[in-house]
Amino acid sequence: MIMETVKNNRCGKRPVIGVIPLWDDAKDSIWMLPGYMRGLEDAGAAPVILPLTVSTDVLTQAAGLCGGFLFTGGHDVNPALYGETKRDCCGEICGARDQMEAYIFREFVLNRNKPALGICRGIQFINAVLGGSLYQDLKAEFSGAIDHQGNGPPYDAPAHAVRVVSGSPLSGLVGKERIDVNSFHHQGVNRIAAGLEAMALADDGLVEAVYMPSHPYVWAVQWHPEFCPNDEYSGKIFASFVENAQRADESQKN
Repeated sequence: MIMETVKNNRCGKRPVIGVIPLWDDAKDSIWMLPGYMRGLEDAGAAPVILPLTVSTDVLTQAAGLCGGFLFTGGHDVNPALYGETKRDCCGEICGARDQMEAYIFREFVLNRNKPALGICRGIQFINAVLGGSLYQDLKAEFSGAIDHQGNGPPYDAPAHAVRVVSGSPLSGLVGKERIDVNSFHHQGVNRIAAGLEAMALADDGLVEAVYMPSHPYVWAVQWHPEFCPNDEYSGKIFASFVENAQRADESQKN
């Protein structure tokens, strides 16, 4: 399926995927993990890093070039987005990124039905912006037995298994009841948003993947396929996203 997607896209025009930039406070600069870009490119997309800005004019023009959006990892989501006060256990936040992502998600993903894939912070942000809540710190607020924060490197090593929800889109994609995933996060989904449904759960009950049934394609996972974009399941996730972005581009042209 992965190679078929790449082959089909190379015969035509690759869908442009807007990638949310990461932010480095110490260096006052944006940056990017190459695995995000490589995973998308290998799946047949043309990934571009979006500017980190709160200017809706700039975002409208830049995001308007994109057929889909990858919501990456990074800073903690501002608890104000889900109606809470920031506690000491919450990490650093980036207000500009929260504002930028909220605009892109609402204007382009929801209003224009553009596909979206969330990874790590991405699943947390999507859940929060749709009305769900987060654990500000799993060790402080969640009683699960799994160490979700992990210890890399290596970052591609499996950390624990997740149970794939039967009948979910992820189940149809991977064809397995359980898969092993890596894990590097101290926050997680608490109350799942009303518009989302779980696609995978850790053995301690933490939500590990979600999708939005009312949307053509909004998926998000808590683990990190960008650290292992060439393994079987990570490649399938990137390919599924890119394939839907390609389909969305073609439908808008017709």
